[in-house]
Amino acid sequence: MNQLKPSLMDFTLDELKSIVKPSFRAKQIYSWLYHQYADSYEDMKNIPKSLKEELEEKYLVNPLTIVKKEVSSDGTIKYLLELQDGKTMEAVWLKMKDDKYDEDGKLIQEARYTICVSSQVGCKVGCTFCLTAKGGFTRDLSAGEIIAQVVTLKKDNNHKHNRKINIVYMGMGEPLDNLTNLTKAIEIFQEDEGLCISGKRQTVSTSGLSSKIDKLGEMDLGVHIAISLHAVDDELRSELIPMNKAHNINSIIEAIKRFPIDTRKRVMFEYLVIKDKNDDLGSAKKLVKLLSGIKAKVNLIYFNPYPGTSYDRPEYKDMFAFQEYLVKHGLLCTIRDSKGIDISAACGQLKEKELNS
Repeated sequence: MNQLKPSLMDFTLDELKSIVKPSFRAKQIYSWLYHQYADSYEDMKNIPKSLKEELEEKYLVNPLTIVKKEVSSDGTIKYLLELQDGKTMEAVWLKMKDDKYDEDGKLIQEARYTICVSSQVGCKVGCTFCLTAKGGFTRDLSAGEIIAQVVTLKKDNNHKHNRKINIVYMGMGEPLDNLTNLTKAIEIFQEDEGLCISGKRQTVSTSGLSSKIDKLGEMDLGVHIAISLHAVDDELRSELIPMNKAHNINSIIEAIKRFPIDTRKRVMFEYLVIKDKNDDLGSAKKLVKLLSGIKAKVNLIYFNPYPGTSYDRPEYKDMFAFQEYLVKHGLLCTIRDSKGIDISAACGQLKEKELNS
């Protein structure tokens, strides 16, 4: 395969300053990328033609294009994005809160959005409930390909650069499996001259690579961490997530206890509820015990069935009973709304649909 061309979005501002001279031009380019959402060198009106030509030979501006999008009735938008090598992956635009108006019709709070980004094309983890796993692993995304998802979705939704946005690394791939590019993307997102998205607005969701949780913690980037737990004993977790054999539940819990957490925040534990697998009160009881001593929040997630899966969506009454048990025993717990259920919103669904159409 030909070497992929790096993108301007692969660089921190300091790195760009070492490439682009004089350095004030690097700041101008940064502004074009992250404030004006420029897609081409042509868009960069105040950059000299000679510099643009020189850069164009070596670097792309935006390394991805929108191939397809599906819009849900709840405002969720699922994007299928194509990379320069023709590979595709997904990102999701999630509306978390609506615009708020006072009684005179004046806007008092803008709608809030979260972007769910991918970190890899495919995934190595092989979770049995996940559609992304069916396609296997192709490659890691570069830092610029991670960044470009947010820039592309913000641009497509006319979301100004200085409007707040939350990022969750929860799309296709295991973020900690691509730690170098992930942490570089986190730092680029935080650049004051760029999108200025602080660590506290970024959440890394992992299936539990305990040694990499420690490495991310040592970098102290200020990000939140979410653990895709999904089971309370190693037998079931190893069935759902084969990688659990190498990183068992105990090793994950110990790594989380070492992770630097903002004292005002909680560690998120994602718990995908599957009918007759992990939806009983016995599991709820074990979960309370497991998370004892951790400032935790549990997110119960309905399993979203897809063609060919052997797993089923749980009953509402069982979800509610599970939540009630956790709350009664002192755990903060929410049942996550299924967003985009009328579109291909589970990871890998839109890509799989396109491949099979």
